[in-house]
Amino acid sequence: MNKDSNLIIYQKYLELIYYSNDLVRKYPKSERFTLVKEIKTSIYTGLRYMMYAIKSYNKQDKIKFLNELDIQLKLLKIHCRLSYRYKYISIQNYQTWSKIITDICNMLGGWINSCQKK
Repeated sequence: MNKDSNLIIYQKYLELIYYSNDLVRKYPKSERFTLVKEIKTSIYTGLRYMMYAIKSYNKQDKIKFLNELDIQLKLLKIHCRLSYRYKYISIQNYQTWSKIITDICNMLGGWINSCQKK
């Protein structure tokens, strides 16, 4: 995958971070050290794996980091669903957040496929 494509997924991931951080500020105090902490951990761990993948020259390492990023995004989808179910976020927030995560997952799938073809 070329640098421009990495940049697109990276920009989208930054959008996810900004949106998520804005959302979790509205959560009740009782969730600050549980669900909010889990959400932030998933997001920033995912960002770390993305950086490792961008910087990695070894194809197997790159695929390993991208798969780890995929796991973090799947966890984030679950956190998003829980947030909506417990009514910490509105249906609009849920749809927007889910769409951002899904867009990143789709880009990530393309990135993984391109790494496996080489």
